Amino acid sequence: MSCSSPTPFCLLVLGVPVFLASPAQGVESFAQEKLKAESVQSAVSAASSNEWHYGAYLDVGYAANFNFPDNDLWRNRSTTSRHNQVAPNMVLAYVRKDRSEGSRWGMELGVQGGYDSVDFAFLPGEKHVHGADVLRHIHLANLSYLAPIGNGLTVTTGLFNSLIGYESLYAKDNPNYTRSWMADYSPYMMFGVNAAYPVNDRLTVTAFVINRYAHLAYTVAQPSYGGKWSYALTPRLTAMQTLYWGPDQTDASLEFWRLYGNHIVEWKGDEVTIAASYDIGTENIVDRPGSPRAFVMGGNLVVRWHVAGPWSVAVRPEFYWDRNGRWTGAEQFVKAMTSTVECKLPYRWAQAVARLEYRYDESTGVGGGFFRSGESSPGVPNLTAGQHLLLFGMLLLFDSP
Repeated sequence: MSCSSPTPFCLLVLGVPVFLASPAQGVESFAQEKLKAESVQSAVSAASSNEWHYGAYLDVGYAANFNFPDNDLWRNRSTTSRHNQVAPNMVLAYVRKDRSEGSRWGMELGVQGGYDSVDFAFLPGEKHVHGADVLRHIHLANLSYLAPIGNGLTVTTGLFNSLIGYESLYAKDNPNYTRSWMADYSPYMMFGVNAAYPVNDRLTVTAFVINRYAHLAYTVAQPSYGGKWSYALTPRLTAMQTLYWGPDQTDASLEFWRLYGNHIVEWKGDEVTIAASYDIGTENIVDRPGSPRAFVMGGNLVVRWHVAGPWSVAVRPEFYWDRNGRWTGAEQFVKAMTSTVECKLPYRWAQAVARLEYRYDESTGVGGGFFRSGESSPGVPNLTAGQHLLLFGMLLLFDSP
């Protein structure tokens, strides 16, 4: 609705509680107009209250690792990494205010804990920022503003969800319980500022400036840059690409900057969702003789089918190649297959989600392998190429309307 003229309704929506009566209006007409205005004010107040949301989330899982490693760990991984024990993988609480044309500013703030919050913001061997042990407990912390420019420019600053990748740090947001290799070694969060603009009904473009690839790692005090576009090819088919470029080593010279690309195609049907992802990254390594060029590459296909009622199933074949061990800390090529059965039981604004998952990973290469029982030498765990996991996850979600 346009407010080109100062009608009582427009003035009220704009926050000006003024009533204007023309000379032709009688007392009855004025009273009716006031009653209408009061009704509008009530509607605006109700809408305003619905802009605020709060909630909590608990993820407790048990992963049976049939290699029975002595340390009960999944080598080279930061999520669902504790095996053969009941593991509180994630607990969080949040408050959020949505943006709208009526109230243009928004915010997100939350705290978190659990095993999945320990190493999600680093790559192996990277130096942590000062206070990282405390900062990793921040779920999200940002402010946003919907500027009245063209179709609406949204600017967000602070700690926000990553613009790279299909999967979330939180199992509740993903079709599978465990995350893919690509997800664990690309950013789950970004710290900085981004600006998103819907060019039209199909195309949205976003630019961002952030502190670095892994927001709690420390390299140099120089920002990184990137952009994303998302295009709806059809009402059900969407293509997305995100490009990242920045210094992620101790030398900030351009020749050592990291270039990373994330590509996603997603088809969403009424009961079936299919998404294909492909990532590739490269950089010259500063601290190795000759500064060799590192490459990482990965791909996966996620298929989720809502069978009926509370039941859904999902499968995810994937591969991941870390040629120089720059991302995972080991030179390896990984193949994996994950299959998940889900039962979701909602009750008012709460949900209980139970997932049963089987996963097989195979890692080959100079540094490949997974932990297994025993030691190859004192203090050095045995390694084996394959790993079978049977997982059970219980997710409890509390989200206000």
